[in-house]
Order: sequence, then structure tokens, then C-alpha cells
Amino acid sequence: MGLFSTEDDDTTKTPRTDNLMGNLMGYLDTRIDLVRLEAQEKVKHAFVGTMHGVAMATIGLMFFVFLNLFIALLLNDVLDSSYWGFGIVAGFYLLLLIIFVVGVDKKMFQGVADKLLDNTIYKSDKRQA
Repeated sequence: MGLFSTEDDDTTKTPRTDNLMGNLMGYLDTRIDLVRLEAQEKVKHAFVGTMHGVAMATIGLMFFVFLNLFIALLLNDVLDSSYWGFGIVAGFYLLLLIIFVVGVDKKMFQGVADKLLDNTIYKSDKRQA
């Protein structure tokens, strides 16, 4: 038996340190599982939001297209023409395009986006006290 005896290295391990290490490892495992669940929940929430947005945009686009076709056909009927209604609707959208290109600044849209999206990250964080 010398100074550097390796007969029984388990003498430094006591039931208390074993219990403490077990509790620490359990805590770490639980924290890792919690982070995984939170990440999974955020991904699921983003996926559902994206799919809802895509569905709403598709339905809205279809409504918009058919409404414009209806207006164009109605104008054709009123004007007793087969093409003037479509020309008037197309001209209306051309006029809107010119107004947006010439007269509307991107800063206006930036201001609207800033107001709509102000602090949305922090509002959705449930861990804030």
C-alpha cells in the first residue's frame, strides 16, 4: 500500500455525491427534453401559421380573380361589347400600378409594417414574467 494506491477508488464516492450527481443528470435530461419540446412546439406553430396563411391567400386570390371576371363580364353586358369590360378592368389595374410606381413610397409600407409587427416576438414569449 503506497501513497498512490488504487485498491479502492470508490472511497471518494459517498451516497450523497451519488445522489447529487443523479439529481444533476436528471435535471439536465429534463432541461434538454424541455428545450426540445419548446422547439417542436414553435416549429409546429410556425407550420400551422404558414399553412393557414397559404390557404387564406389562395382563397383570397381565387375570390379576387373571379370577382374581377364578374365585373368585367358585367361591364361587357352593360356596354353591349365582348371586350370593353375586360379593357376597363385592365385599365383600372394599370392606373393603380402607375399610382403605386410613381406616387407611393416604400416608407409608407415600412411604417405600416412597423406598427403591425411591433414587438411580436416578445408578445409571443410565454416565459416572460
